[in-house]
Amino acid sequence: MDKIKVLIMGAAGRDFHNFNTVFRDNPRYEVVAFTATQIPYIDDRKYPAALCGKLYPKGIPIFPETELVSLIKKYKVDEVVFSYSDVTFNYVMTKEAIVNKAGASFKMLGYEQTAVKSTKPVIAVVAARTGAGKSQTSRKVVEVLMAMGKKVVAVRHPMPYGDLVKQKVQRFATIADLKKHKCTIEEMEEYEPHVARGNVIYAGVDYEAIVRQAEKEADVILWDGGNNDYPFYKADLVITVVDPHRPGHESSYYPSLTNVLLADVIVINKIDSATPESIKAVRDNVKKFNPKAIIIEAASPVALDKPEDMKFIEGKKVLVVEDGPTLTHGEMKFGAGTIAAQKFGAKELVDPRKYAVKSIDETYKKYPNIGVLLPAMGYGDKQVKDLETTINKVPCDAVIIGTPIDLRRIVKIKKPCARISYDLQEIGRPNLTDILTKMFKKKK
Repeated sequence: MDKIKVLIMGAAGRDFHNFNTVFRDNPRYEVVAFTATQIPYIDDRKYPAALCGKLYPKGIPIFPETELVSLIKKYKVDEVVFSYSDVTFNYVMTKEAIVNKAGASFKMLGYEQTAVKSTKPVIAVVAARTGAGKSQTSRKVVEVLMAMGKKVVAVRHPMPYGDLVKQKVQRFATIADLKKHKCTIEEMEEYEPHVARGNVIYAGVDYEAIVRQAEKEADVILWDGGNNDYPFYKADLVITVVDPHRPGHESSYYPSLTNVLLADVIVINKIDSATPESIKAVRDNVKKFNPKAIIIEAASPVALDKPEDMKFIEGKKVLVVEDGPTLTHGEMKFGAGTIAAQKFGAKELVDPRKYAVKSIDETYKKYPNIGVLLPAMGYGDKQVKDLETTINKVPCDAVIIGTPIDLRRIVKIKKPCARISYDLQEIGRPNLTDILTKMFKKKK
């Protein structure tokens, strides 16, 4: 029987995991190519032979997604496997129509097909959208488990934008490890909050190899999801964070609704800054699709790292720098920095767009709805330099840093800065402590 020729559409994450778990050692299939989108600088390279298994001694090429139709025809592709996330249902079905017209079938792999089983209990924290508040929820879960005497090791959704062979299994236990692995700003924003609290976090490319390594030092594995993807590991408990600032997205984005349906617990975050109407809309929606899930309401109040830094905000013209993915493919119109500017009395948000240089300017062109905020883009040294140049060109009194990491450690900012932090604040009972305590009593 002829092999089924497969092309995998991805963005350097779910695509590689799908290949590793379903296709790598499967003689029924021949994966002829990957395509890449969403993330800059990841196309025009190869998924290396060292990670491909014995069936692909030359590796597998990665092309820009703009070449999708021509690749289907060139390689006589039978099936296209859609393998990235944080996109609308309409976006997905539009891609299906293009693929079908080009002569191939369109396929999406499910949770059960791709979830690796661990020998340790797994708690998965996922979200309905990028920027919903998953990171602070993950940190809260770690705090609760540590208070229960558990050794927790986090495993983060992949962001492998560099040397894929070197990134097969990455372990981060100190800030120095971030430099050692040449992390991008986006990676540091996810890893640093864990290591700064003394926790270990893994990431990389081969997630079965990663979990086997993590199991050696963990009582519990925490899956710290990203890009509203569903878990790479078979979870004992799934916690899904939804965002009332974007009501309806939990049921109209892929795979947001999958995460809602998988959830044992649904956290409605940001109730301190969303409207009652939006909170009700999200609550009604998740109850409709998953009436058995436990619902927790939570706030993510913003605070200044140094209270005295309020002098840099009150009555001042400020530049607000927010988490990059939240503003770009997350489509948020504001973040923690914006809320802090309002809360602490900024006179004006200075528009950085006409001062943006090179790749930062390109980001605004690609995502024109970002508005007067500056996304902290940092996919590689060149873009970090572009970000630094842009920040320092903006004529403002001060800079509000709304990113999960202290950006001043990465870029040299020549203006006074105020850094914002935010943690999950649960409202009422049951809370995560109640749920996790019950879970482990039941497992015993």
